[in-house]
Amino acid sequence: MAAAAESGARAWLSGGSPRPGSPTSSPELGAGSRSRLGPGSGPGSGIERPGARPPGPSAPGHSFRKVTLTKPTFCHLCSDFIWGLAGILCDVCNFMSHEKCVKHVKTPCTSVAPSLVRVRAYSGQADGGGSSLGQKKWRLRDGIRGVAPGCRPQAKAVLCPFQVPVAHCFGPRGHYKRKFCAVCRKGLEAPALRCEAARSPRLCALRLQRLPPCHLDGHRDPDTHHHHWREGNLSSGARCEFCRKTCSSSDVLAGVRCEWCGVQAHSVCSAVLTPECTFGRLRTMVLPPACVRLLSRNFSKMHCFRISESAAPEPGKQTLKIFDGNDTVQRNHFRVISVPRLARSQEVLEAALRAYYITEDPQAFQLQALPPPTQAGDADTEALGKVWSGGTAEDEGSRGPGSRDVPEAWVIRALPRTQEVLKIYPAWLKVGVAYVSLRVTPQSTAQTVVLEVLPLLGRQDEGPEGFQLLEVLMGSRQVQRMVLADEELLLGRLQAIRQTSLRQMSQTRFYVAERRAVAPRVSLFVGGLPPGLSPQEYSSLLDEAMSLKAGLVSMSHVYSSQGAVVLDVACFAEAERLYMLVRDTAVHSRPLTALVLPDVLHTKLPPDCCPLLVFVNPKSGGLKGRDLLCSFRKLLNPHQVFELTNGGPLPGFHVFSQVPCFRVLVCGGDGTVGWVLATLEEVRHRLACQEPAVAILPLGTGNDLGRVLRWGAGYSGEDPFSVLLSVDEADAVLMDRWTILLDAQEAGGGEGSVVDAEPPKIVHMSNYCGIGIDAELSLDFHQAREEEPGKFTSRLHNKGVYVRVGLQKLSQARGLHREIRLQVEQQEVELPSIEGLIFINIPSWGSGADLWGSDSDSKFEKPRMDDGLLEVVGVTGVVHMGQVQGGLRSGIRIAQGSYFRVTLLKATPVQVDGEPWVQAPGHMIISAAGPKVHMLRKAKQKPRKAGNPRDARVDGEPAPEGDSK
Repeated sequence: MAAAAESGARAWLSGGSPRPGSPTSSPELGAGSRSRLGPGSGPGSGIERPGARPPGPSAPGHSFRKVTLTKPTFCHLCSDFIWGLAGILCDVCNFMSHEKCVKHVKTPCTSVAPSLVRVRAYSGQADGGGSSLGQKKWRLRDGIRGVAPGCRPQAKAVLCPFQVPVAHCFGPRGHYKRKFCAVCRKGLEAPALRCEAARSPRLCALRLQRLPPCHLDGHRDPDTHHHHWREGNLSSGARCEFCRKTCSSSDVLAGVRCEWCGVQAHSVCSAVLTPECTFGRLRTMVLPPACVRLLSRNFSKMHCFRISESAAPEPGKQTLKIFDGNDTVQRNHFRVISVPRLARSQEVLEAALRAYYITEDPQAFQLQALPPPTQAGDADTEALGKVWSGGTAEDEGSRGPGSRDVPEAWVIRALPRTQEVLKIYPAWLKVGVAYVSLRVTPQSTAQTVVLEVLPLLGRQDEGPEGFQLLEVLMGSRQVQRMVLADEELLLGRLQAIRQTSLRQMSQTRFYVAERRAVAPRVSLFVGGLPPGLSPQEYSSLLDEAMSLKAGLVSMSHVYSSQGAVVLDVACFAEAERLYMLVRDTAVHSRPLTALVLPDVLHTKLPPDCCPLLVFVNPKSGGLKGRDLLCSFRKLLNPHQVFELTNGGPLPGFHVFSQVPCFRVLVCGGDGTVGWVLATLEEVRHRLACQEPAVAILPLGTGNDLGRVLRWGAGYSGEDPFSVLLSVDEADAVLMDRWTILLDAQEAGGGEGSVVDAEPPKIVHMSNYCGIGIDAELSLDFHQAREEEPGKFTSRLHNKGVYVRVGLQKLSQARGLHREIRLQVEQQEVELPSIEGLIFINIPSWGSGADLWGSDSDSKFEKPRMDDGLLEVVGVTGVVHMGQVQGGLRSGIRIAQGSYFRVTLLKATPVQVDGEPWVQAPGHMIISAAGPKVHMLRKAKQKPRKAGNPRDARVDGEPAPEGDSK
């Protein structure tokens, strides 16, 4: 037994030279060795093949061999064309190189990805799954940035040094032009997958075995962040930060880019750059990863489903289905290999191992035939029948499946082992090595392993009762942690894992950690409840629906007006049960919403940090909302970007409630902006920053508020990075907010009408409130969109529908002035003959029209959106509205004031900020709503000057709609 530091890919992972005393500078044992050390063996593990060359320390884990080129090929290191007929190819990851470039290769092979995952030395969390950033998505709903469908089940959470494993979050499949898989390095021709949080790699859906991680989790030093390098798929024209030469390539996967700051470089040059990451131009807007904590263990249990491969066998070859254990057999998830019909059994076994990126000695495995489903038992998934073993005497010289009638489905089985060499990692213990290796025998238990490891870690003076052994499964969709019992037999545990899945064995790590009596805490947001209830009523309601456990679940926050609560759960298993149960529960015929919320460690925020809280409505702007959601999660910390269709704005404000200073970006239409501002009004008293400034990215149809604040008439595909820069440079302005009390109880004057009247309610207004013809047009448009929402994905189409419903109202006249009464500042105002009455707060109405007009009038003050006054304007019909839209006329000026009372004598259409309904007869009282809101107005464009190229955008992230075609 000896202490051993993890070898390989220092420059690739840490972005610089290792520091003295860190695990990367600890002594290495057997760097570049090809010997078998059992599970979790280092980057040197792999089988020796004829013609293979040892990769050496600079090429960790690769199985290089010299090949003859039959078509034009480019080097994956220098991106230059390979002249001649000879090249160096890795059998596992398809890395192609010049012979002269092999010694400079620092990119690790995908076969050794699990061995490159390192634990941070920062002792900030207890065991049981604490991490500074935690899993990227607890609610793993969508899907590594660009993976071909079959690569995904192999995905690995592979982190840089000192990092806690973080699972990827896969999104839907899409087509990505001229991009390459980050695992098999091939071009993405078929539909591929991408991670919503990872910025760079697009991956083929075939081999997602070992992937670089999502954004880094947190560093041993909370005040220092290292670059998080990701390889390939750089924008055209990207230049290296060190040598200033082009580092991108449209022919191969080449170059690296930092996920946080966007610095780009050649993979060789990245080792020369300063390892510390400054988060780039957006550093003041990004929520630092060390300031986010999300306790996790086995919370997410979603499986990685993949697309079945149906490759046509080549002439003279046979296609076989390969499973790697009982788990894949039960789920019928297999890999397809194509082997010669007369292939030896040894060759078939090696091909099966390569399909699952298993580089251990083939002599330790065998293939067992899987019987047809009609012959196999329901519960017994053990393969029966013919057995092919690697390297046994009986198989020497035997032929493969083509020489006899054999099944087409086989399972890879690991042969029993009498002993293994196991790597034990020191978790958050501050020691000078990355891991220690020790031999495990049939008598070895978790307690005896801890007892042997402590002296190797310099903790011999401490008793083993203060430590425990953790088993960590680093999957593509989740990171599961489990504390092993002291009497657990480790050799039997390893055999059981291999029996379940050989791939799972390669994803499993063992850590020794301090045994701390720390109760886990999970914050579970539950929305969709009936509003207006007391905490006791909410507790009874949830207990009746989900049987809450009193000792483990408490209600920390109640948002009665929003119909939402936040539960503190002191048990991971109970949190998982509640999360899954809430998603399938409905209360009063309304489905509930469940979200697991992270904790923002506001005391660790840098003094100049003002993070941006982003809300995106994916239903706005056609498909642009979904693309923007994905783009902002890559440019910023994913935990500061919220999707409004999952719980609304409330979860975001709750997460940021203790942040002393932050700003808000709302991506949506005027209705979405009003929704966010209304929620802000209700929770303002709970926020440490009670007056955050709000910016707008207009995605709706009218976007009047966005026009007034210079954000434009609508989003048309601008670079999301440029949008964030504009938000950072925007100016703060004030805007009035108004409250509308809708009271129908006094309508009609009869007792019957009082009984049938609607209860009073309050709505908030930012832009305008319309009564009559304009609200009627909005209502007809809203109903048409509800009937066929799939057709309303274009702003031009939406305006066409407005024109159509307007033409249908040309001949209608209801005489609105006879159906309503208006009081301004307690004074009755006589109305002219009008069909619509509009209260405006901003100088834009109906997609940019100036309804008040620009003519000066001594009776009225010049309108402003922060003057505490509303302007009242009338329109005579659809024709008048069309003339206003065309700039030919303005509305009829009626009044200006701060308090209004409107009496509706009949049921009348009403719309507030584009949200229409039919209001019953009664009263509408409009008054100012407390303090003014702080908005961000886009700064005027200044002449662009030639500046430092470092300040320009370096990540080259394309516009959202250019991502997926």
